Amino acid sequence: MNQVSELAFFTLLVKLGSLAATARELNLTPPAVSKRLAQLEQRLGVRLLNRTTRSISLTGEGEVYLLNAQRILGEIEEMERQVSSSRAAPKGLLRVNAPLGFGRTHVGPAISSFVKRYPDVEVQLQLTDRPINLPDDAIDVAIRFGELPDSRLIARKIASNRRRLCASPLYLRAFGRPEVPKDLMRHNCIVLRQNDAAFGVWRLTRGKQTESVKVRGSLSTNEGEVALNWALDGHGILMRAEWNLAKYLRSGRLEEVLEDYETPPADIYAVYLERLNLSAKVSYFVEHLRDFFQRNADGPSDSRAPWQ
Repeated sequence: MNQVSELAFFTLLVKLGSLAATARELNLTPPAVSKRLAQLEQRLGVRLLNRTTRSISLTGEGEVYLLNAQRILGEIEEMERQVSSSRAAPKGLLRVNAPLGFGRTHVGPAISSFVKRYPDVEVQLQLTDRPINLPDDAIDVAIRFGELPDSRLIARKIASNRRRLCASPLYLRAFGRPEVPKDLMRHNCIVLRQNDAAFGVWRLTRGKQTESVKVRGSLSTNEGEVALNWALDGHGILMRAEWNLAKYLRSGRLEEVLEDYETPPADIYAVYLERLNLSAKVSYFVEHLRDFFQRNADGPSDSRAPWQ
């Protein structure tokens, strides 16, 4: 079994959730599937799955292996699509979901460019303030930020992104700059409540040390654009993804604080359900998003401080 086959085998096993189901799918016996998994774990020198007679679950090493297996298989698929001249042109209805602010500012223009290039595709864009459930909401592609907890989903990274702390020059002149994370406790912080993240807890890391700070402020909201406008008006310090902040940091309307500290990742992913028989409209759209964000969108550059 070559390494690509091992990746596909392990991904299928996790997706189906049992040795018996995988055996049926591959037309093998359950002992043969168990032996194949054991050989993979022996070659790697780690246990990838915890398994009982009825269920399996990922170990920490298994989660890392699965995440990278999905990424590598996606890159192989994309390579084959690019070199294949027989791939059908994209057409039909494409349903896309994205966060409100980012969807309005960045995904909408990307879709406009996409349908000009592929006029046989009809796109329905749904903007929401919370991530949707792909199987339940009949969405072909969803745009997500940060870590993806559902291992059943296929995710393609379309742009790098990180969260940054910032405030307006007006606020910083009046109240000063925080020098270390605990200084945030004496500042007015604009708290953005999204998804299921801990409300008002900001995690900052430098080197091997991570600090969790419970911040407070007179303003909080679940809508990112509202929070951003409050920061621009000088109401306090905001933690927000750099794709939403880049143009304001470049213009000087906002200034970064505690820039030597890392915050939780917010890389941007296109997420969809199935890899097998992936439709041309989804494949072409995901690749178009990656290219559009690299070439056209008003996002951050690759440097650490692109606005200086």
